[in-house]
Amino acid sequence: MWVAVTGAILGIASGLRHAMEPDHLAAVSTFVAEQRTPRATVTFAAAWGFGHAIMLLLVGGALMLLGREMPPALADIFELGVSFMLVGLGVRGLLHAVRAYRGQLLHHHHRHDGLPAHTHVGRPLIVGLMHGLAGSGALTALVLGQIGSPVAGLGFMALYGFGAMLGMALLAGIAGVPLARIVRSPLGMPIMLAVTGVISLVVGASWGAPLAMRMLG
Repeated sequence: MWVAVTGAILGIASGLRHAMEPDHLAAVSTFVAEQRTPRATVTFAAAWGFGHAIMLLLVGGALMLLGREMPPALADIFELGVSFMLVGLGVRGLLHAVRAYRGQLLHHHHRHDGLPAHTHVGRPLIVGLMHGLAGSGALTALVLGQIGSPVAGLGFMALYGFGAMLGMALLAGIAGVPLARIVRSPLGMPIMLAVTGVISLVVGASWGAPLAMRMLG
């Protein structure tokens, strides 16, 4: 009983910590910066967490049931894909910052949260799926080394994914109120988009450069 409870707590806590990793925060921040309400901020962060958890379970679960680890070369390819995605999100954020700034100059106020949710929530969901794909190999290797039972391993992965989703949603909820106030100021939206875009660009480039060099070498 206590072993199961301890394992559950450890799985959720590990997922919470995992949500704080720089590449996750950089990716989600580019979407969160566009939102004008705390509710929308939490929704987008939760969408990332849901996609992340689903992919961890699908890929990590399959590897767990087969008793196999992901080939290192394939894991590097997935991680490089995430770095390219972060660079793309950074460029997208900077372009949106320029567009928002021009809109302010022309006195046009574009409300992102007034658009249909399905046109936007799918984006952080896809980003979460990519992050889950890149992280599934390392998580499976860890679980295989520590947990012998495939069923227990799948349970740990599910709790880990839930913890990551919960952690990202909590972070977004805490940051949502001050961010909503900032983006309502005249230059708040362009500045937030520019800052998060630069962060995502830097994290993606610094993450991907060593991987690319290792793969080419």
